[in-house]
Amino acid sequence: MEESRVVLVTGGSKGIGRVIAERFRDAGHRVAATYRSGGVPDGVLGLQCDITDQAQVDAAFEQVESELGPVEVLVANAGVTKDTLILRMSDEDWDQVIDTNLTGTFRVVRRAARPMTRARFGRIIMISSVVGFIGSPGQLNYAASKSGLVGMARSLTRELGSRNVTANVIAPGFIETDMTAVLPEETIKGYKARIPSGRLGSSDDVAAAALFLAGDGAGYISGAVLPVDGGLGMGH
Repeated sequence: MEESRVVLVTGGSKGIGRVIAERFRDAGHRVAATYRSGGVPDGVLGLQCDITDQAQVDAAFEQVESELGPVEVLVANAGVTKDTLILRMSDEDWDQVIDTNLTGTFRVVRRAARPMTRARFGRIIMISSVVGFIGSPGQLNYAASKSGLVGMARSLTRELGSRNVTANVIAPGFIETDMTAVLPEETIKGYKARIPSGRLGSSDDVAAAALFLAGDGAGYISGAVLPVDGGLGMGH
């Protein structure tokens, strides 16, 4: 087995983030996860934290450091949506999504970067979305926030690469979660028709990609975008 690492997953109470936390835990890593409500899986250190607040981010990291050790693998997964067409999109709709998905990721990455560079080891994994590459009506704010993670990861790679810190992006496609469960059958059918694999993905598909990028075998991969989308975003 690979060395046990200290892993922090943001947005670990539900959906993809929860499954990522569980899979890292099951692989023998020491895992902490932030949440705003709802709690985290058993065997995972839960940290109530709103990533739009730097003081809460700092407090969460301090708790992980004191209970588990310095964060070696960061999975920046926390995100929100405020979907509406541009002509109806308010400043607040825009600001809330950018502040959580893009600036929030910046806050956690900035806090993680110094201990990683000091230790000369780090894995930064950002959860983006196929929407950041192919666009989606009603998701201007979300798409902008998710595509912005690519520029962040690539700049981090140039800044931190010589210190054995990698920064990569996972771009999930349509994944079966609570968010997709409420969609009408026809909508799901429409998605499946556009996906070469002919099915929605699972949170396990995304977690497997995260485990790979965090592992020893991925040490020479940085600044990459790993699509987990059944082929939906090909060519982007």
